Amino acid sequence: MPAVRFLGRDLTASIVVFLVAMPLCMGIAIASGVPAEKGLITGIIGGIVVGAIAGSPLQVSGPAAGLAVIVYELVRDQGIGALGPILILAGLVQFVAGVFRLGGWFKAISPAVVHGMLAGIGVLIVVGQFHVLFDHRPLPSGLQNLAAAPGRLFGLSSNLQATEFAFAIGVATILAMLAWEKFRPRALRLLPGALVGVVVGTLLSLGLDVARVQVPASIVGAIAPPSASALVSWLNPSIFAAALAIAFIASAETLLSAAAVDKMHDGVRTDYNKELRAQGIGNLLCGLAGALPMTGVIVRSSANVQAQAATRLSSMLHGVWILGFVAALPFVLTAIPMAALGAVLVVTGVRLVSVKHATHLFRDYGALPVLIWAATLVTVVTTDLLTGVLVGIGLTMLELVPHLHRLRLKVFEASDGESHAITLDGTATFVTLPKLSDTLDRVPAGTNVRIDASRLDAVDHTSAEMLRDWFQRRRAAGATVEITGARGRIATLGEHRH
Repeated sequence: MPAVRFLGRDLTASIVVFLVAMPLCMGIAIASGVPAEKGLITGIIGGIVVGAIAGSPLQVSGPAAGLAVIVYELVRDQGIGALGPILILAGLVQFVAGVFRLGGWFKAISPAVVHGMLAGIGVLIVVGQFHVLFDHRPLPSGLQNLAAAPGRLFGLSSNLQATEFAFAIGVATILAMLAWEKFRPRALRLLPGALVGVVVGTLLSLGLDVARVQVPASIVGAIAPPSASALVSWLNPSIFAAALAIAFIASAETLLSAAAVDKMHDGVRTDYNKELRAQGIGNLLCGLAGALPMTGVIVRSSANVQAQAATRLSSMLHGVWILGFVAALPFVLTAIPMAALGAVLVVTGVRLVSVKHATHLFRDYGALPVLIWAATLVTVVTTDLLTGVLVGIGLTMLELVPHLHRLRLKVFEASDGESHAITLDGTATFVTLPKLSDTLDRVPAGTNVRIDASRLDAVDHTSAEMLRDWFQRRRAAGATVEITGARGRIATLGEHRH
């Protein structure tokens, strides 16, 4: 169909995404310990460049709360000048991973690990941004932020000072966000709560002596390419390790978001390797501009889908609107109080801690996935992001223990034109997930599928989640999926939605 037919839908959706993205781009930058304009530059690159070449057409890319903690620690320990070289290297790693078609392996990361990582990040964002509500900078670690929170709250006095005004603005911003999302009129359902909260907080702050966002008069002036001497830091093992950590975590979060976006619409499915290459180019450009790292982000992406975007034009235009706004109206941004942006991030952080996902894991798969989720969460909060992820992946290996005698999975395919037959023989674990996922994704759209699971001995929770999502997506598109010979948990995979 001609793209012009969808122009109106994409134009409307791009404005909605722009309104969602603006406060998040600035808030995530501040939570990362860098100036607000760094997040805006990443949002512009994520929209205009990555939006044009992404493997997930309706996914929106930009600065992500999931990387705020690791960036904060890098800037604190290495200095802001190290961020550019780290992102250039991380972008190259992502691009090469996409070229060598490693995107499918990121789908093999346990959902318990990914959601535990996001929950840990959510806790760290909440306890860090809690101090921003008082016009104070976060402390160096999550545990220090947590320990200092009661004193910060009980230190409020009856004498109205800047700290008390800032806290009141933050609370009002949170209340405005939540109230709008619960009671907004149907005609204005696409107006994001974050924007409403920031507007309310900004109006309440007029005339008050509180900390406000600082942005340069020109966005071009905010671009800070790394120096030649900074690039020599690639020889530093800690810089190389940081680049690998960002590449890994950004890729996992991007592809998790892309999979979630695929569930929301019936359009083109994600090409994971193309998406990985696009993210690599985006992070390479962010490194050259001295900006924040980017990922595919679920909040902006879901807003894009809900606003009925039809093509990648919506994501690209939202980047154009950010660029136009910061170029023409930077003085508007300097009126926003820091406490209002901190409040937006507090709400974002709370929503990352999905206890609902943990209860779903326990109900469907037992205690071990919940242990993986909780251990990842706690380790992220008490140590660091990469250690938490590695602990989670290490615990995931325990799921292999009962199946050590038979870890292989054989997949046989046959097609007669009207239907597609797949036979599974062995054990489906995260080790064999890329092969299984690739086989399922090759099934032509609209084709009825028969899966013979009589020789399938067991399925771990990572493969089970992938299979269940695939069954639901095929059935939603009108195709028939029939499972024969399945026993126990395997037989229930296609029966219900969690």
